[in-house]
Amino acid sequence: MRYVTIVLLAALVIALDQWTKHLALANIDPIEPVVITGFFNLVLVLNYGAAFGIFNDPATTWQMWLFTAATLIAVVVIVCIARSAPPRSRLLFVGLGLITGGALGNWIDRMRLGAVVDFFDLHAAGMHWPAFNVADIAICLGIVFTALMLFTGTPKGKDRI
Repeated sequence: MRYVTIVLLAALVIALDQWTKHLALANIDPIEPVVITGFFNLVLVLNYGAAFGIFNDPATTWQMWLFTAATLIAVVVIVCIARSAPPRSRLLFVGLGLITGGALGNWIDRMRLGAVVDFFDLHAAGMHWPAFNVADIAICLGIVFTALMLFTGTPKGKDRI
């Protein structure tokens, strides 16, 4: 059941991530943000780098290969963690599915577009959090769930979810 949970959740994240990115590319002007609230906008950003725009240089291509290798390594580590985890660690498998889906969603962008599509923009007092997407949210939630399970463990005889 562990792999079913991971694969189904990853597929759901990938589908939602790619659908929202398609909508962002089709509907958000790259120059003019869509103002939703006083602290949240929709913007269109192509991120050629990593989190927070690290290595964000469209003139170089080595990042794509680095992030492809990182995605592959992450998936292998996730499979190893899932294989060695107790079968009752459902929250762990949910976390691993979210991380897998998010990593693959962003990887698909890199392969398809050469950059990751980001479009959520949180801001306050003139300061903006770097733009992000559904895949990034899934990765962050997955890390929280995985960390909770890895650091707290699963009580005997109980499922954690």
